Amino acid sequence: QVQLVESGGGLVQPGGSLRLSCVASDLTFRLYAVSWYRQAPGKERELVAGIARDGGNTNYVDSVRGRFTISRDNAKNTVYLQMNNLSSEDTAVYYCYARSIVTQRPYWGQGTQVTVSS
Repeated sequence: QVQLVESGGGLVQPGGSLRLSCVASDLTFRLYAVSWYRQAPGKERELVAGIARDGGNTNYVDSVRGRFTISRDNAKNTVYLQMNNLSSEDTAVYYCYARSIVTQRPYWGQGTQVTVSS
């Protein structure tokens, strides 16, 4: 069983920045494709950004492209989401999602709350 632990959420003012981290317990984390999802109150969970297992390919939802950057450090079993120029529309619980390319089994973290408010 792989555990994903997110951190870095919190309260930030509009225009501010946060960096989320997702640390995996599996030492073969380099074999996982990883994504960040978010779910705002009353809304469906949506894909925010994804990164290939080697970090070579990334993708973003249009609403965050140019403001958010996903990256990974496989030596630390960690994926990051740098979020800049935050707005109230970014307020949500952010979840880390990982899927092994070997087993195809998916895993979710417990989520971290991001609140953008003045």
